[in-house]
Amino acid sequence: MRIFPEKMFYGWRIVTAGGVMSMLLAGFLSQSFGAYFATLSEERGWSKTALSGAATMQPLEAAFLGPILGWLMDRFGPQRMIRAGVLLFGTGFMLFSQIDTLPQLYFAFLVIAVGASLGGHFPLNVVIIHWFQKNRARALSAASLGGAAGGIIVPVVAWSIHGFGWRPTAFASGIIFILVCWPLSGMMRNRPEDHGETVDGLPVAKARNGHAEGVPDHQHGYTAREALRTRAFWLIALGHAFALFAVSAINVHAITHIKESLGYSVTEAALYFTLMLAFQVGGVFVGWAIGERYDKRYIAAICMLAHMVGLLLLAYATGPVMLVAFAVLHGVAWGLRGPFMAAMRADYFGRRQIGMIIGLSALIIAVGQIAGPMVAGVFADLTGNYRSGFTVLALMSGAGSLFFLALKRLRPEGETQRH
Repeated sequence: MRIFPEKMFYGWRIVTAGGVMSMLLAGFLSQSFGAYFATLSEERGWSKTALSGAATMQPLEAAFLGPILGWLMDRFGPQRMIRAGVLLFGTGFMLFSQIDTLPQLYFAFLVIAVGASLGGHFPLNVVIIHWFQKNRARALSAASLGGAAGGIIVPVVAWSIHGFGWRPTAFASGIIFILVCWPLSGMMRNRPEDHGETVDGLPVAKARNGHAEGVPDHQHGYTAREALRTRAFWLIALGHAFALFAVSAINVHAITHIKESLGYSVTEAALYFTLMLAFQVGGVFVGWAIGERYDKRYIAAICMLAHMVGLLLLAYATGPVMLVAFAVLHGVAWGLRGPFMAAMRADYFGRRQIGMIIGLSALIIAVGQIAGPMVAGVFADLTGNYRSGFTVLALMSGAGSLFFLALKRLRPEGETQRH
């Protein structure tokens, strides 16, 4: 029995497989970490700062490995790297289920972090960028739909932690991830030209239209060194990092904040977090619908302001109404803006060394991923609540909109240009 139609463009098969992998990766790690965080904080008495340190392992490691992974992707292709990531990610969760001390927790999350980098959003996005051009934003949004849909896993994880304990839940998560994602990783292929296909699945004549005769399409665009010399590289990277001040802090601390400030149980708090993820799915659908129709600079800037307002609503929430408003604003903004970050880089720099360019961007993006949870955790330990930390991070995310507004407009047809 065929899973996909025989004549279906292979790029969409990659998108589908990548979406499923993203769903499990996000659902088990970034979106469910808050449930583990609240449970371990109560059971072990570990400080919020110490637990936040574990959450920073993935972005810290991604920043260190990003340029190396980018070079490996551009040079050797994705399949072996992604498969290694699948094994490490699953093994890391099984190790996590056995921890008793903070050093053990940090080691387990280091293994999970390496697995997430090798087999996660970065390599999957690079593969999709190589297979799509005109439909790039839509393809990235479709794959991100899987990551957003990972929200349906959060209440299941919270229920499992409550009913069976966090150790069996973590161990089972590792097993499930390997069993599902190992066969899917085998579908990842680097460039369509290497497999007798063309970008977007277009006829050969149309695919070559507009390109220099005799020059493969994937060789058009910037080298990593050239990209580093442009304003666009730094502005996109800084804007992305400032967005993640809010996103990463919410992923780690939102459930604990709702639990402590409003007196909800972990399961009840997780429902509001899941609602936010449901609206993230809505944001992804908006991105799919608008595709390349509107200027991504302005869309990203508007989303940054929505991140700011959403986080402020969460910080000062007094009941369900403000929590729902937070879920709507932050969720839609995250789902819409997230896929556009990779699409913007491909629009500005082309496919030539996009893996290395995204990998180098990870060095800057990691600042937001690391600082978000740490700032929120430190302020919470010092003041007894998350309001001050969330307020600072919200204002920084809002200010990040200026980076996107400062970008120059692309030339027609998404041509790369010197900035």
